[in-house]
Amino acid sequence: MMSRILFAFSLQLCLTQLIAQHDHVGEMHDHTAEHHHHHRNEIGIANAPVYFMKEESFSYGLHLHYIHTLHESKFGLGAGYERIFDEHGHNTFGLVVSYRAMDKLNFILSPGLTIEDASPGESSFAMHAEASYEFEFGDFHLGPVFEVAYDPEDVHLSLGIHLGYGF
Repeated sequence: MMSRILFAFSLQLCLTQLIAQHDHVGEMHDHTAEHHHHHRNEIGIANAPVYFMKEESFSYGLHLHYIHTLHESKFGLGAGYERIFDEHGHNTFGLVVSYRAMDKLNFILSPGLTIEDASPGESSFAMHAEASYEFEFGDFHLGPVFEVAYDPEDVHLSLGIHLGYGF
């Protein structure tokens, strides 16, 4: 069931990009006018239900990040934080590496450390991978976000809403 949802979400993102890039035959387009300005810095937040694959249960997750775009490239570096609530409670702190593939599609890879609520003095390696799609409203952008995360306790998936502010 979950794999079908993930497949449908991925397919929707790909189709949206293909349709958005389609040029109608015989129409003239000024591609420079269609280019979106991207800010050098972004603060983002994502809310999402989180599905734990091993335990087959849901929880709530909150993600925060700051990303600084490197020069005029498609790459960015920053820091991220994830909080999972309920009985799966943990905090994850990580380095964020982002890549803006196409104009509105972003990918993030974030290695970091997770501290479980049950073991506050211990930390373990974690890895998050995320894809988001943006609809821009001035300095803000809003859109769907999908994440796959690994830590030694479990692998979890989340599908939610990302809100970002660029400056």
